[in-house]
Amino acid sequence: MKKLLIVVDFQNDFVKGSLGFSGAELIEDPILNKIKEYEKKGDHIIYTFDTHYDNYLETMEGKGLPIKHCIKETDGHALFGKVWEHYKNTNYEHSFTVFKDSFGSVDLMKELVNRETYNEIELVGLVSYICVLSNAVIARSAQPEALIIVDSNCTAGPNKELHESCLNLMQEALQVKIIS
Repeated sequence: MKKLLIVVDFQNDFVKGSLGFSGAELIEDPILNKIKEYEKKGDHIIYTFDTHYDNYLETMEGKGLPIKHCIKETDGHALFGKVWEHYKNTNYEHSFTVFKDSFGSVDLMKELVNRETYNEIELVGLVSYICVLSNAVIARSAQPEALIIVDSNCTAGPNKELHESCLNLMQEALQVKIIS
């Protein structure tokens, strides 16, 4: 069975930085364990990095969310904590990186369309109701026959009510399997 894990934007600025929130750090160990599990089984992993530049506040997203974050080549752009250490120090042959300048990723779509067909695609990371949702829609569109999974222990959002509503929406409207 071909499986893919997509680690969505688990970056410093979303955990402890300019857009950080209480509870985001709690998913660090579950995400790291999930990464190691996929590596052990020889499955594929894609890491997405929300990536912005000094002109962020002049972009459409910056006008709607006027908080500079994930500026390329800053500490806020790096993955968080133990996940970053693992990413930097592990040369896993089946991992890939996608830099994205918006909630969803055209480059991720291209990777999913041009790469092999997966039976399962699992998403973890931040923020559940923005980038995880956007990339779940992309995964569903790019590989419509794959089982799309979101592990509720490996995603979060600062608004708990919106987070729970998003998990329900993904399950009901996108046929995403929510596990915990």
